[in-house]
Amino acid sequence: MTAAADEKFLHSALFYRTGQEYTDHMVPFVREGLALGEPVAVAVPGPNLELVRAGLGPDADDVQFLDMTDVGRNPGRIIPGVLRAFADARPHARVRIVGEPVWAGRSPVEYPACAQHEALINASFEGRAATILCPYDASGLDADVLADARTTHPTLIADGRERASEAYDWRSVVDRYNEVLTPAPDAAVFSFGSAGLPDARHFAVGLAARLGLGGQRLQDTELAVAELTTNSVVHGGGQGTLRIWAEAGQVVCEVSDGGRLIDPLAGRRPPARGQIGGRGLMLVHYVADLVRLHTAPDGTTVRFYVSL
Repeated sequence: MTAAADEKFLHSALFYRTGQEYTDHMVPFVREGLALGEPVAVAVPGPNLELVRAGLGPDADDVQFLDMTDVGRNPGRIIPGVLRAFADARPHARVRIVGEPVWAGRSPVEYPACAQHEALINASFEGRAATILCPYDASGLDADVLADARTTHPTLIADGRERASEAYDWRSVVDRYNEVLTPAPDAAVFSFGSAGLPDARHFAVGLAARLGLGGQRLQDTELAVAELTTNSVVHGGGQGTLRIWAEAGQVVCEVSDGGRLIDPLAGRRPPARGQIGGRGLMLVHYVADLVRLHTAPDGTTVRFYVSL
């Protein structure tokens, strides 16, 4: 909770069609924040980042710029690693952030995690003094993506007009993209219990290496598998199943168990100061290029992707 917690959290979607329209809205939005003394961050894909930087001129020196194709490659780490990292470092100020996590190059596999991310911003920043603006390319994104934006944002900006979204219902988007994850038919399978955690990790490392991972990427995979399998033993009924396969230039690992994940912000909520434990899923978000999750009363599957 910030010192200005009585101030309303504002979360808007901006629909734009051209670079000029993007600049015409974004530059005044950023300058307004600077004039109010608000810390400002702009996290958008590289070409749009340069539009904002050029439009601001010398004022750009007072803004934190982040390339979203880098820091937001995995949508699951944007809340803890970008939005909350910026806001939590400035607990006594209202912050202003531009975040563009959805662009035309996103794959169909990535998009459900993007939509859930946009929805969960509302839960993560409830009660926080912050303004977050999320641009959407109305000329380059599918109609379904734009419809989801209307559902995940309470305020919409289009054609120079701002209005409340009649479709706003962020929880429905979290639920809709809680999709069943079907493993590849040729996936290698390893079942484990508490005594088999080291064997599960060795199985994952050996197979990932044969599939082409090495160096830091192989270490990241080992860490993620260790965290997820341990979570299964501790929180998921004492046992689980590990599956690994290669797909579209990535190594895919998933861990399934009998537990149910009831916190929609699990893995996206930064741990409190002094908190012991509770960082496992967030670590997976940080080291993986994408994380997909499905949870139901009969069990949970966490799948992560690491690029070769």
